[in-house]
Amino acid sequence: QVQLVESGGGSVQSGGSLRLSCAASGFGYSRSCMGWFRQAPGKEREGVAAIDSDGSTSYADSVKGRFTISQDKTKKTLYLQMISLKPEDTAMYYCAARPITYYSCAYYYWKADFPYWGQGTQVTVSS
Repeated sequence: QVQLVESGGGSVQSGGSLRLSCAASGFGYSRSCMGWFRQAPGKEREGVAAIDSDGSTSYADSVKGRFTISQDKTKKTLYLQMISLKPEDTAMYYCAARPITYYSCAYYYWKADFPYWGQGTQVTVSS
């Protein structure tokens, strides 16, 4: 059974930094895609970043240059390093994962087509 457990969220002031982690268990595919999504109150869920098993990445325009997605395959952990945080980054952040079967990771990320999701970790940025 696949489990994704996020951690690292918290409250920071504008301009601050956080690093989110997502520990994956029961997930072992030779070709995989993992991503971060977020949802603020009253807003739709949006993609933040994604990375495939080869290290190719995709980012939302709103976070480019500020957020970095990475993975440690030995630890089966996904990370999201966030710097220069803004109040508009406030949201629940979710980790998602899937095997790559036909389409590219970028396509699955664009479609938010992931069968496995974590419970989320809250990020709050105050001005």
